[in-house]
Amino acid sequence: MANVIKLRKGLDIHLQGKAEEKLMELKSNGQYALMPDDFVGVTPKVVVKEGDKVKAGDALFINKQYPEVKFASPVSGTVREVVRGERRKVLCIKVEADKEQQFTDFGKKDVTKMSGQQVIDALLEAGLFGYIDQLPYAVSTNPSVLPKAIFVSALRDKPLACNFEYEVKGQEQDFQTGLTALSKIAKTHLGCGVHSSLENYRDVEVTVFDGKCPAGNVGVQVNHVDPVNKGEVVWTIGDPTVVLFIGRLFNTGKVCLKRRVALCGSEVKAPAYADMLVGEELATLLSNSYDNSHHVRIINGNVLTGRPTTKDGFLGAHTSEITVIPEGDDADEAFGWILPRFKQFSVSRSYFSWLCGKKEYALDARIKGGERHMIMSGEYDKVLPMDIYGEYLIKAIIAGDIDRQEALGIYEVSPEDFALAEFVDSSKLELQRIVREGLNILRKENA
Repeated sequence: MANVIKLRKGLDIHLQGKAEEKLMELKSNGQYALMPDDFVGVTPKVVVKEGDKVKAGDALFINKQYPEVKFASPVSGTVREVVRGERRKVLCIKVEADKEQQFTDFGKKDVTKMSGQQVIDALLEAGLFGYIDQLPYAVSTNPSVLPKAIFVSALRDKPLACNFEYEVKGQEQDFQTGLTALSKIAKTHLGCGVHSSLENYRDVEVTVFDGKCPAGNVGVQVNHVDPVNKGEVVWTIGDPTVVLFIGRLFNTGKVCLKRRVALCGSEVKAPAYADMLVGEELATLLSNSYDNSHHVRIINGNVLTGRPTTKDGFLGAHTSEITVIPEGDDADEAFGWILPRFKQFSVSRSYFSWLCGKKEYALDARIKGGERHMIMSGEYDKVLPMDIYGEYLIKAIIAGDIDRQEALGIYEVSPEDFALAEFVDSSKLELQRIVREGLNILRKENA
């Protein structure tokens, strides 16, 4: 019987354009790119050059700080370009796929007979280890420090989120193999939602989280099950598809970075799912899928934590949704904010959305207000189901008070934990950016 944890704080934002559980057939244009920015905290060193031939599973770049951590190519083909930005920062490595795919064979393995170190070595060799994150600092982890526990969240509850239970159908054995492999390294916790079909997996401790968003955040689950103290490390997998990647590696001996992606949002004509490879060009998915007559924002991810992108962008390593919403820069509202606004959503009762129950809204990307002084109003606490004082922590980060940040629990949080607080914040502060900068400074201080 799984443990059940009831969360009373949080906020569900109901948006129009949820993907219907049917699968679109896509024809790839053969263009792929792996982006180092998808792996937070990694300083990339490119190990291929233009014109090189690679197989699926061959390393495209490594972590300069931990060279044994490689990042595998999703396809076999020819390296077309290493795209660099300011100060020669590596933005992505582009690969043009072969028509006939070839895979590096790492050999099938029986994970039940492997030790934790053998599992880690296999993931390092295949270029999958970097997909695992850690707390503290919410960065891609490294193999030099073993964790006290591993947390996997299979609950996706952000607005328009891809349903993992739909993705895992037919791949249950791969998911079980991945969980068993992780359990060899350290005690592994699996978090899921109520009435979930994921409660019956072996070799893990299952916890059911009953509550509103952000109950699915792996940081929230860590906070309620086994909080991180100074000097401790836990490994986290907030993207459960990574467990499928790991399971496929051991069951087939090959790297397969295929994932199910929800094309969603109020601007999408027919929201549905598609199977894509990590790094696949989004033009494959987005051609003729939305109305071009007005400005839209294409988001690589969900509306709370995703990054703006274009049709020429590429699917992120941890992206489970491609969301298309109105940009809002061409909206023309007479009398502006003074109107009663029945079609807009707000947690404030100045809008009438609080009377409308679970009505779905077509929200745009406008901030609706300018940045202003921070008011201690308790807004963050209502949507942050963690045992920390969110507003005081943000103030400590802004002030650069490291001792205060540590006392207020910065080791337990990641930027995504403040995504909802950023949404409800009347001061319009970029809370996720502030938390990321605070974590980066703390990581550098403690290095």
